[in-house]
Amino acid sequence: MTTFGPAIRIAATTAALASALPFLPATPAFASPAVSPFSSPALASLSPSQAFVSPFALPRPSGPFAVGREVLHLTDRSRPDPWVPDSPRELMVSMFYPAVALPGRPASYLSVAEARLLIDDRKVTGIIEPEELSSTRTTAVASAPPRHGRFPLVVLSPGFTLHRHTLTHLAEELASRGHVVAVADHAHESAGTDFPRGRTLNCTACTVVEGQGTSGYARVASGRSRDLSFLLDRLTGDRPVWRHARMIDRTRIGVAGHSIGGNAAAVTMAADPRVRAGINMDGSLFEPVPAGGFGGRPFMLLGAPSPAPDGAPDKTWVRDWPVMDGWKRWLTVTGSGHLDFTDIPVIGEQAGIPDPGFPLPGSRAAQITRDYVGAFFDLHLRGIPQPLLDGPAPSHPEVLFQQP
Repeated sequence: MTTFGPAIRIAATTAALASALPFLPATPAFASPAVSPFSSPALASLSPSQAFVSPFALPRPSGPFAVGREVLHLTDRSRPDPWVPDSPRELMVSMFYPAVALPGRPASYLSVAEARLLIDDRKVTGIIEPEELSSTRTTAVASAPPRHGRFPLVVLSPGFTLHRHTLTHLAEELASRGHVVAVADHAHESAGTDFPRGRTLNCTACTVVEGQGTSGYARVASGRSRDLSFLLDRLTGDRPVWRHARMIDRTRIGVAGHSIGGNAAAVTMAADPRVRAGINMDGSLFEPVPAGGFGGRPFMLLGAPSPAPDGAPDKTWVRDWPVMDGWKRWLTVTGSGHLDFTDIPVIGEQAGIPDPGFPLPGSRAAQITRDYVGAFFDLHLRGIPQPLLDGPAPSHPEVLFQQP
């Protein structure tokens, strides 16, 4: 694998929590939320210069559908931000969806300001230029007309200190297969995310969480779960905020996340019966799965091999595996690291930044992530049989089926 810097899986110990940071609670109340769409001219204001040609490109999706993308800004005025209590909770959300295949402006990857902050956070300043990273080539077309029909909804949550853009190749893949995908940015929990009115919010939460250890990460996961349920309300309620919300089949909803976002996916599964299936990509379960489990709904653990010296699996996965009471899988990817389920190793490979500790190539890591996450949601939200999930496959020898 190649990456922007050391890839360390967040483990459930205080020391490991601190080392992971450089990579990167009442019941929900949903009264009177505000929304502002970022599409057409507003979306363009967040885009890098189209004249700059980046050396980086995300893998093209494999599905039959073209992909569109729009961006939403959501504000829950009934709930204070957990890190900045004098402000309401805000989300930025990228909506990827099956689209009509027409020429159009490519969707931007991330802004130059966001790219610069991510590069600084990953300690590769001077190796990758912000303009190069911000102009990474994507497949989605900005504000493309949607395909007719109703499609399952998959909600994605990124890792702590990371922003939603790091899950773009996965979001484009799922949309190309026939899912609507909502990728959330949680305010004050990334190295830097652009918000309306010229604001770039950085990781106010980082210092707080670092001082709290395991309980701090549990707080992040629980707060994100409330974010994701709020997002579902705003996308599938009686007055949805997204102009193409009619595409969403409200009876087929999935959730997945990377790192702390994976813990948030599990918490959301347990708390919100609207979610039919979920995935945790390499995230320790700081906030445990409750004893009641998921009510028989399917869940998948997809992760890197244990970073522990003795190779022992994540203790939180071992602890919560028995209460996952429906269809379930525990898969590990040989040669991978914590970031291999994001865009970062793909771009790192193209930038020629080696990480000898994790030999799986970034392009291969992306392929495995897309194949298994796509298979899971195609099976459980679209009802399409997926032999890939039945057991070890010669086409994917790196993927091991664990039997705890």
